[in-house]
Amino acid sequence: MRIASVIILLFTCQFIFAQEIEKRNYSAKKIEALNIAIDGKFNDLQWLTANWENQFVQHEPYEGKAPHKQTEFAILYDENNIYVAIKSHDSGADSISMRLSRRDELDGDMAGIMFDTYFDKRTAFGFFVSAAGVKSDFVQSNDGETEDPTWDPIWWVKTTKTEKGWNAEMRIPLTQLRFEEGEEQLWGMQVLRSIFRKDELSVWQPMKREKAGFVSQFGTINGIKNIKPHNVLNVTPYAVARTERFEKEPDNPFRSTGRDKSLDVGLDAKIGLTNYLTMDLTINPDFGQVEADPSEVNLSTNETFFEEKRPFFIEGKNILNYSLQAGDGELAAEGLFYSRRIGRRPNYYPDLNDGEYTDIPNFTRILGAAKITGKTSNGWSIGILESVTAEENAKIKGIGEGRTQSVEPLTNYFVGRLQKDFNNGNTYLGGIITSVNRSINDSHLNFLHKSAYTGGFDIVHKWNDKNWSIDGGLYFSQVNGSTEAITRTQKSYIRNFQRPDADYLELDTTRTSLSGLGGKFAIAKEGGKFNFGSIMSWKTPGLELNDVGFSPQVDRALQVLWSNYHIYEPFSIFREVNFSANQYSVWDFGANRVALGANLNTFAQLTNYWKAFGGLSLSGERRSSSALRGGSALLEPGYKYARIGIFTNPQKQLTFELMGGQYFSNEKGFRSIADYNLSIGYRPLKSLRIDIAPGLNTYKNDLQYVTQNDFQNGTRYVMAHIDRSTVNMSLRINLNISPDLTIQYWGQPFIATGEYSEFKHITNSKADNLNDRYNTYSDEQISFDTNSETYLIDDNLDGTIDYSFDKPDFNVKEFLSNLVVRWEYRPGSTVYLVWSQNRNGSVNDGSFHLSNDINTLFNEKPNNIFLVKFSYRIGR
Repeated sequence: MRIASVIILLFTCQFIFAQEIEKRNYSAKKIEALNIAIDGKFNDLQWLTANWENQFVQHEPYEGKAPHKQTEFAILYDENNIYVAIKSHDSGADSISMRLSRRDELDGDMAGIMFDTYFDKRTAFGFFVSAAGVKSDFVQSNDGETEDPTWDPIWWVKTTKTEKGWNAEMRIPLTQLRFEEGEEQLWGMQVLRSIFRKDELSVWQPMKREKAGFVSQFGTINGIKNIKPHNVLNVTPYAVARTERFEKEPDNPFRSTGRDKSLDVGLDAKIGLTNYLTMDLTINPDFGQVEADPSEVNLSTNETFFEEKRPFFIEGKNILNYSLQAGDGELAAEGLFYSRRIGRRPNYYPDLNDGEYTDIPNFTRILGAAKITGKTSNGWSIGILESVTAEENAKIKGIGEGRTQSVEPLTNYFVGRLQKDFNNGNTYLGGIITSVNRSINDSHLNFLHKSAYTGGFDIVHKWNDKNWSIDGGLYFSQVNGSTEAITRTQKSYIRNFQRPDADYLELDTTRTSLSGLGGKFAIAKEGGKFNFGSIMSWKTPGLELNDVGFSPQVDRALQVLWSNYHIYEPFSIFREVNFSANQYSVWDFGANRVALGANLNTFAQLTNYWKAFGGLSLSGERRSSSALRGGSALLEPGYKYARIGIFTNPQKQLTFELMGGQYFSNEKGFRSIADYNLSIGYRPLKSLRIDIAPGLNTYKNDLQYVTQNDFQNGTRYVMAHIDRSTVNMSLRINLNISPDLTIQYWGQPFIATGEYSEFKHITNSKADNLNDRYNTYSDEQISFDTNSETYLIDDNLDGTIDYSFDKPDFNVKEFLSNLVVRWEYRPGSTVYLVWSQNRNGSVNDGSFHLSNDINTLFNEKPNNIFLVKFSYRIGR
């Protein structure tokens, strides 16, 4: 009886949830092609006869209820522009939050409009503005699942504060929108407003937070008749003057003067090929204004993923994305296209003779790149990227005549992505092809692949009003090159074909090509408060994607079960609560279980606007195929990892964020990790924000890889205990003089130390007992030569040194900083003033003394770069 009651309740809830909200429609009014003054005052007569609408409802926190303050809007159009007027009523005008910030980083009260001009119920263009007049624009795709804030169209907006609240007036040129020519347009539309002090979001078209999808819940706009698409045409030439100052090195011919300077020019362009397709071009691009990557010391075999920050590559990147995993999280970074490969640091470092010095480019120069993106009226999404990077040479000088040596060959990169919508946007099928071709003319570069190709297809299908979905795909790779290159690929740490215990792998040193396959499949329930699903993915050992993609590990089959329960409506002291539970297992293609674990997570926002999260991860014994860098797999004890975070009310002048995590090994004393991060934000003025974020990480591990040496017809894999400490502090200052003139400073001191002790070698890497997996060197076996800073090993105690290795301790210090003044003196035209500084130093001393390390860091001689970049947009 109880079971029957539950079933009836579930069906009743499903019926209530399935009830559709009535779709609203707005009718726009045409005006003569006269200039409306964009001043936020609505004094033009055309606004008096416009169709004004209100009846906004809350979307957050109380879905469907009347908002704290009402909003009105009206839309006009002519043959060239869309005009939008928004009145954000607020009787507490003094309480309106008018915080200045940089474009696309809105803070305070805001309002905006979104258009689904394709009317595919998946894609939307957003135009938002804060009460202080700061713009934000973006493109949403996949029905709101992905958002690209790097899209920066040319449009105009002004805001004004009134006795009744604040106004926003927009002019959006039709050149910035993509639509099909026709007698009358029918677009999806949503108008939104956020009241910062209430953390309240209200909308014109009511929507359900529990319902899967966002763009598909929009209302509609009609009445826009007889307009014609206008293809965009913008050409932006630029010039960059740069000077560098560094410490003089009299013996180094490349640094003897302590200075360097350069003058460069380039061109960016945006050209509308059709109503739907846009081509972006860049010739000799310069990214000197882009913030540097944060410092790190990576002792693992996994490559670190760095976010793309270069404007050309981040705008429209979603359309080129092919993820190897369904869902989000760390695994979502893996994909067939990773744009940071283009223009990367050169792969080769030249061999130098005694007395020689070299000058190597920090990055490979991009000669040019072109990108075509867009979506057609019948549902085809197209993304094509072509880029050519230069052959780079290291200059070498010393005794005798100077010489050059190639460190990176001329390379062509290609990415093509295609997707097609079916079934009213509920089904989409896609494909992708990538290629990398290198012109290798020097034998010392034969370790690189001469060519690399990847491709795949994917399909997503949603049903039951998008409450259920499946997501699947298959992909392949093939790399070609010399026997040296393919042997290097087989022996790379992500696959280790040479492992003696991997009988399912075969190292073939005569191969000149290598291929592999991968795939993914996921099924999920996504609508309602309770969501759950299953994910499976696999990557064969021969898969190699890292010429233009990102995959830090292959030879893996992953299984995940996940569940999530979300309470949207406020109750008690909570505004919103979320719980999730997940289980995973990982196997290799030799049918060995690599990992098994689970995690529990919770997140809550309180009625005082504070937020908090907590989580607990549990893992069983893990099997690492890369810990010994080509040796047998190593069994490592499982762990427990607890984490917590607290965020204070962001509306306050002073804010705090505290996040911490503690890792406990299941085998006492084997490994421990503590990670703590604090962020303090202070806004003394509406136009000024200061953020200080110190972080501390301590790491101890009893089996840290050191080196490997030949011994008695075998290999000794030397490990040690490591005591590692990492301290960093990020300082960020944002001063916004106006929405178009900003000053931003970022600086980060970074200190990482590692002290090695208790050296040992592996005896049986998969023994049942942890202590049986290694043997610690006795005092008679190991000694240290202070003159050469080398450890000497007499392994068999016969009085003869069998092998040796350098002292592995390290103390790495680095300071990075960027000061950027940005002035957009006219839409699309900018001036940048940039000062970048870095200081760095390292010694093989693992001791950690914070005050001494900081003093030593700032006593290092700085390297300063001063840059002026001027661009001017020509076009419409």
